[in-house]
Amino acid sequence: MALNVVLVEPEIPQNTGNIARTCVLTGSRLHLVKPLGFSIDEKDVRRAGLDYWPLLDLTVYENLQEFLEKHKGKKFYLATTRANKYYHEVKYEDEAFLIFGKETTGLPQWLIDEYYEDCIRIPMHEKILWRSLNLSNSVAIIVYEALKQLGFPNMR
Repeated sequence: MALNVVLVEPEIPQNTGNIARTCVLTGSRLHLVKPLGFSIDEKDVRRAGLDYWPLLDLTVYENLQEFLEKHKGKKFYLATTRANKYYHEVKYEDEAFLIFGKETTGLPQWLIDEYYEDCIRIPMHEKILWRSLNLSNSVAIIVYEALKQLGFPNMR
């Protein structure tokens, strides 16, 4: 039983390091889709992930098409500010893929269009909807909601 966190073209190494740490502590798998804005060998990624990095279940893909082909038919939830559904309004499934876009532009519009019914958002104050939360915070919020719904499997 595990969730899958997918980062599409992440740009900031510290975010990815923090997300790696969250994945280890929640028993989630991390999937990184290239191009990455950094090397996963960089000390900033490793510093943010502390000594959790060797414990991480990590898969790296050359591009989004490779990821989509490998996981065709799996349950995807796409996090985007352009969704109509809130993240707590869906029923998460075990082994689901929680997909997040790059920090500056989010997910590509064609992907959002293709999976629009599976898009979710985190509510934010109406006066600043043109902004978004930090990527590592967004991942943590959604991962913990999914785990709560699944009964916090293998956690205490």
